[in-house]
Amino acid sequence: MAPRVLSAILFSPRGGSAPAARALARGLRDQGCAVTLVAGSRGDLGPHGDARVFYEQARAVSFDAALASEEPLRFDGAAGSAPLHPSFEDRPGAPDVVFAMLDDLDYERQVRAWSREFELAGAREADVLHLHHLTPLNEAAARTAPRVPVVAQLHGTELLLLERIAAGAPPSWPHAERWAARIRAWADRCARLIVAPSGLERAVALLGVPRERVIAIPNGVDTNLFAPRAIDRAAFWQRVLVQQPQGWLAGQSAGSARYEETEVRRLAAGVVLLYAGRFTAVKRLDRLIEAFGLAQDRLAQPAGLVLVGGHPGEWEAEHPADIAARLGVPHVFLAGWHAQEQLPSFFSVAQAVVLTSEREQFGQVLIEGMACAVPAVATRSLGPTAIIDDGQTGWLVDPEDSGSLAATLAEVVNDPRERRRRGGAARQMVCEHFSWTGIAGQLARVLEDVVRESGLSYAPQAGQALLHAVEAPVSVGVRTRGDQFDFAPTSRVELQPAEAEPVGCRPSSAAAAATRSP
Repeated sequence: MAPRVLSAILFSPRGGSAPAARALARGLRDQGCAVTLVAGSRGDLGPHGDARVFYEQARAVSFDAALASEEPLRFDGAAGSAPLHPSFEDRPGAPDVVFAMLDDLDYERQVRAWSREFELAGAREADVLHLHHLTPLNEAAARTAPRVPVVAQLHGTELLLLERIAAGAPPSWPHAERWAARIRAWADRCARLIVAPSGLERAVALLGVPRERVIAIPNGVDTNLFAPRAIDRAAFWQRVLVQQPQGWLAGQSAGSARYEETEVRRLAAGVVLLYAGRFTAVKRLDRLIEAFGLAQDRLAQPAGLVLVGGHPGEWEAEHPADIAARLGVPHVFLAGWHAQEQLPSFFSVAQAVVLTSEREQFGQVLIEGMACAVPAVATRSLGPTAIIDDGQTGWLVDPEDSGSLAATLAEVVNDPRERRRRGGAARQMVCEHFSWTGIAGQLARVLEDVVRESGLSYAPQAGQALLHAVEAPVSVGVRTRGDQFDFAPTSRVELQPAEAEPVGCRPSSAAAAATRSP
């Protein structure tokens, strides 16, 4: 009998964690696991944010009613809905405020709504819970299914939040320390924590968990989807930047960033450097745009910098269009947010994928571009350093050396032969080490071990407290209707051994063989 895995992600589809959650759910099913995926969903964002469309097989928990209410984070609705999720990022004016701004009552609203959804999804009957990030889903799991072990899949944003709090939370984050304590307590409850290899020691230090419970597994890529394609460059760029533009300016809607046909013809005839991702502060788009501007006088042929992504209306710090305008950097194009299935086409008409993040936990966009035989350029930080073989599959640059980054971008533009050589090597490396089949096989073995241990004697000793990780237990409540409160004490949950016989993922012999090499 195949194991029953309940996988869950708090957020509606956006950023790198959503494609990873989707790919791992598919991969686990291919490995023989019975997977139920529960996910946050936003229909107002179209198919990109709708969990039912994005994941194909998912129990969607909608934020639409919450967003239509006066207080989205305090919404109390029917089954299948929840208060709007908070964020690991602080984006002034965004409806999903940073976690550290939510008080105990707001936190309890999140937990109770998701506890109900876990109950309806059959969390108690699962053999293991696979939860993405460390969020109120972890407390909901402990209340709903205290005997079911939890494996957390970290994506780096929770670690960035802890680092920000440790460095000194701003005054606008009044509940920062309580959230830091919760995140660490959730980590302590987990049977295992999955983290990108480059972030292993960082996770151990920030979360204070035993080293042996943190497992290094990278993200993967669908090497059939992400592969070189023959595309009419001129027609493609004309379509996405002129005929059907999706790029957006600060405070404006998709399509507000528009370009002249002459600009786009120049782009199509030259070298394209491509960034794909969200417009968050850690991505350091200011660094990338500045370096591209400094490189202009060294370019032997026309070149453009195309920014694909930036979830509509979401950005931290300065919007990239405003950065380019302030610095006077020409030939920067905003292509807007596109479905993951469309990204291979973008990579296939680009000559390099670029990423200049401050602290990049992994670098999903790098392996996606490299799978399309596009070499990578990145600043040295955590994941990129582990992915790129400098001089062979791409270029690595010191993060604080803007002159060196500008010189590297110029080298990439001016040397087509080297781009092709490194791009070919990049495709080969990704196919050998980052296929989702192999990655899902590694995760399946971790889940199998956890299920087996839970049937024996696994029970963390210090996973008791969430709210009371900072101070004594308190009674907290949820505003229901009017001015009434329904008070319930924060639960203390003791994990007990599972009563059922442990079961493990049973991949086919072919699938098992494929997992031996990442």
